[in-house]
Amino acid sequence: MKASLFTMIVTTMATALADAETVNFDDMKAGVPPPGWTATQTSSGTAKWTVDKDNSAPSKPNVLKQSGQATFPVCFKNGTSIKDGFVDVKFKPIAGKEDKTT
Repeated sequence: MKASLFTMIVTTMATALADAETVNFDDMKAGVPPPGWTATQTSSGTAKWTVDKDNSAPSKPNVLKQSGQATFPVCFKNGTSIKDGFVDVKFKPIAGKEDKTT
């Protein structure tokens, strides 16, 4: 999203046959992209994804933050495969105008 900051905490749950996995960024180095993740965007602009400290994080201290200017920024955890499962993501929009829900 243009001029937006996204704070994301990602929680992944796999199928009943696989182990449930909770993913957070608390043990990762702040100020750099998370290792093992692909950070990009699906449209124009340049997304900037980094692990950053955030006191409002559900599992302190770190979050995944998008602070670049891109229309539709996305970040994927490499090697993830989900069949008959779900992904639960928590995020905090700071600013932006694409796909606004107000």
